[in-house]
Amino acid sequence: MDINQLEVLVTVARERSFSRAAEVLNRTQPAISQAVRRLEQEVGEKLFDRSTKDGTLTFAGEVLLDYARQMLNLRHTAQAALVEMRNLHHGKVTISANEHTVSYLLPVIEEFRRLHPLIKIEVQRGVASRIPKQITGREVELGVISFTPNDDSLRSVSVMTDELVLIASPKHKLARQSSVSIKDLGDETFVAHNAPSPYRQKVIESFEKHKTSLNISVELPSLEAIKKLVEKGVGVALVPKLSAAAEIEGGRLAALSVKEMKLERKLNIVYRRNSELSHAAKAFLQVAKDLAGKYGK
Repeated sequence: MDINQLEVLVTVARERSFSRAAEVLNRTQPAISQAVRRLEQEVGEKLFDRSTKDGTLTFAGEVLLDYARQMLNLRHTAQAALVEMRNLHHGKVTISANEHTVSYLLPVIEEFRRLHPLIKIEVQRGVASRIPKQITGREVELGVISFTPNDDSLRSVSVMTDELVLIASPKHKLARQSSVSIKDLGDETFVAHNAPSPYRQKVIESFEKHKTSLNISVELPSLEAIKKLVEKGVGVALVPKLSAAAEIEGGRLAALSVKEMKLERKLNIVYRRNSELSHAAKAFLQVAKDLAGKYGK
């Protein structure tokens, strides 16, 4: 059942004339009559009483007219919804990030919400190593990770550069220094994240290379917990600077660079290379790119 045939049915019934319906639809009267005949052949019923000249519907025509109006209204609703989506008046963007990279997202979300307040943002907590699989599996549209995935089906956009810093309580003996050497840290108690990562391995290798003990006395599953213990003076920690930016700026933590460990990490937004992103995801990616250009990567 062709949607255009239903439109003809509704228009003829409304105008009560085949000729006026032709004018309204900008078609010839024979084309209108042919559309009605085809519709009648398809449904197996006469839809108009041919003994009258005012487009009077048969009982079957009245029944079909009601459904035709519903279908045309549904088409209009669908078209309107798509226009709203294109104009970012409706939609959702789904993102996966871990505890570290979600910190990067906060100012991007703030700016995106300012520009597109009607779009819903859904951020899932993911494990960094699994985020690329979430994207290829279409669980989310975008992912934020601190490495470039080895997967040709994914596209990666660098949006920020972060670095590893040593954090300590402001009361710690090292707190007034801006940098330290690995050899200065041999007697320190470290609080560390218990998740394996390339950066954790690089830290261990750096201490081994400089023949210095790395005394990890406490291991925790979250950066928030690590920061709180360091604030209380339980130990020091090596964390991504971005994850402790608020505490460093507020004076609750002191940040020091370690001379022998200039460990920078590029934060990347990744997405499927050959898939069409939703309008909401495209807009979010553009905001991220604009902010990266404004503040530098």
